[in-house]
Amino acid sequence: MEEGSVVTPSEPPPLPYSLRTRKKSIAIFWTIFVVDTLAQPLILYWCLWHLTDLSHNLVFSIVTASLGGVSVFEYFYRLYNLFRKNSRARPLNSRVSWLDFFQINFTILWLILAVELVVGSVPHEPFVRLIAMVLPTVMFYFGFVYLSLDVFRMLGFKAPFRISSTPKGSVMPTALYALIEDVVAVDGGGGQIYRYALRTRYLSSPYFRRMLFEMNCFWSGGSIVCAAAITAVVFTVEEGVAFTLGWSLPFAWAIIWTLITIPWVQSDLRREKKAWSENRGQGGIRWVDDIDAPTARTRFASVQATVWPWSRDKEDSDASPPYDVEKVSDDVPAGASNDVPNNAPSGASSSHVTDETHVGTLHDAPDSGPSVEKSPV
Repeated sequence: MEEGSVVTPSEPPPLPYSLRTRKKSIAIFWTIFVVDTLAQPLILYWCLWHLTDLSHNLVFSIVTASLGGVSVFEYFYRLYNLFRKNSRARPLNSRVSWLDFFQINFTILWLILAVELVVGSVPHEPFVRLIAMVLPTVMFYFGFVYLSLDVFRMLGFKAPFRISSTPKGSVMPTALYALIEDVVAVDGGGGQIYRYALRTRYLSSPYFRRMLFEMNCFWSGGSIVCAAAITAVVFTVEEGVAFTLGWSLPFAWAIIWTLITIPWVQSDLRREKKAWSENRGQGGIRWVDDIDAPTARTRFASVQATVWPWSRDKEDSDASPPYDVEKVSDDVPAGASNDVPNNAPSGASSSHVTDETHVGTLHDAPDSGPSVEKSPV
């Protein structure tokens, strides 16, 4: 092979994380979370309100005091993992004191919910409907914040501050990428190895970026619409029913959206792999977060073309012209560095993520980097 040539791997860069090996821990967490956030407030409300002589104010003081045990634990667990000495979970190339994007939003949201619960439960006759709005408020908050990120991205805005592993001044990342990076790295135990691998995949695959953008619109837009519908119900029906629906309907929405998401993502990952092998999933500037990069038709675009034929895009063969994989692309940014981030996971010396929006010499990462397994989803 000639010096300076690049060999494109046959598959997209792998993600070193699998949900299949963590089914038990995931099931335990979500069981505790549902009991803490759904069953507990409803049981306490109906039992204390109807089966005791306690004042309404005291009933809701007990209900609100019992809420959020799992969330509080998770909040401080994340803080510990991000701040502890030699942490391998914090964002790439970030300062020791820097929080990831999810933790920043977690903090702001907790302050909003605290005000909401206090205002709702302090009066002699509590504002039952306001307390029923806790989960819809979560949906509104994350929906608007994460949808706004992608709107700013499409408008060409640069990141005004570091967004997890995306440096200030870089192309605004698609919001779901930042969410997945933070949750898996800290809460899921994937650490910087996962942040590093996900950034490699994100920058190298325009198809992957497009999939995350579409999925973020699906979840963020859906959460806003559903939260608005729940809000209308909460402020329309009788108070007891409003409280029950306000705490239960968000879970019903999340289950439906999850059931739609799983086969959708699995289908898109298969399409990404196929497009990559045909050199149709790597359009635009290579190793750069190029928001205008053409790519093969995603699952969403295929369904859209079936439902609305007049919106059909060009044929998939025209989505991203193939390139000569034996030559270095002329559009690799000048000055691309081969340095490893100062806190990149050990063993990743042959592939790197810099503070710029590009990645260099990623083709040999699987041979010299840490052993990874491909994500099933």
